[in-house]
Amino acid sequence: MLSPARNDPQDDMNELETELAALIIGELNLQDVTLADVNSRTPLYGEGFGLDSIDILEIALLISKKYGFELRSDNPDNKVIFSSLGRLAAHVAAHRAT
Repeated sequence: MLSPARNDPQDDMNELETELAALIIGELNLQDVTLADVNSRTPLYGEGFGLDSIDILEIALLISKKYGFELRSDNPDNKVIFSSLGRLAAHVAAHRAT
């Protein structure tokens, strides 16, 4: 079980991070993770959201549909992009269709 991650005021999530966290939790039906458990530094893989490579593919598809750009599997920056909720949100903010 995750420990609450919202104790540090610096960890408050912005609107896009909250939206992405809710999308990930809802679409992947994560039973053991709530919005109160995560912050911008929460890892997507392993600890944190606990996602695996198949989950990441699903998230990439959801993001492409919702935000109008493609997250490609051959992008050399994927390890960084998918390292945490905040990194993913920053990438989405920089590339989403206006």
